Amino acid sequence: MARRFNSIALVASAAPDAQNALQVLQDRYANVSPEDADVIVALGGDGLMLQSLHRFMGSAKPIYGMNKGTVGFLMNDFRDEDLFERLEAAERSVVHPLLMVAWDVHGVAHTARAINEVSMLRQTYQAAKLRVSVDNRVRISELIADGILVATPAGSTAYNLSVGGPILPLNAPLLALTPISAFRPRRWRGALLPDYAKIQIEVLETENRPVSAVADHTEFRNVSRVDISMDRSVDLVMLHDPGHSLDERILREQFGH
Repeated sequence: MARRFNSIALVASAAPDAQNALQVLQDRYANVSPEDADVIVALGGDGLMLQSLHRFMGSAKPIYGMNKGTVGFLMNDFRDEDLFERLEAAERSVVHPLLMVAWDVHGVAHTARAINEVSMLRQTYQAAKLRVSVDNRVRISELIADGILVATPAGSTAYNLSVGGPILPLNAPLLALTPISAFRPRRWRGALLPDYAKIQIEVLETENRPVSAVADHTEFRNVSRVDISMDRSVDLVMLHDPGHSLDERILREQFGH
């Protein structure tokens, strides 16, 4: 029977544990360039997984992560044996990134994609003042807060969860719109939006209350407006061991495991 994967490319974070694991796997398995590989095997933590998803975005290559970092929510357990057997048995999780277009105060547009979330954050001690629109309709005329974020289901257990946002099942056709330390409106705790929604966030008082926009790890400062939508033209594929798929991990998070 033909295998799904015949060649692997190994990538690793700079952490000593990850580099040691890289050497162990290089001694055991043939390591080809990412361009020639059927699958990418990433050694590190969730940060490396996000970097790898960004690095190989558009290549359609699946990424199988093994945890040699700290949290490792997106990763599988590390083992150096039976790698090809684990890859054959692995389950696919397909996610789409968010597309962020941020205009700065000079009218220049900046584009980036986010797998976890797009966030807007105050740059000074002054709280941000933001206007929030969904599908060209103003929903909050003035939000006073430290910021706001839009999270995908895959990113709902990251920054979104830490600021009180909801956990979304991976296959839920939803986005989480979550304020960060909201002061006004006092009772607003966020919203669940369909994942086809077009979200626009305008910065009020850009001079006195500057705001930055961040798509995962890409930041643009002094923005005046940000448009956010899901980019369905890009498929990002992660591989997980049976019983440890990303949707199963997200489900466990809802029960405190």
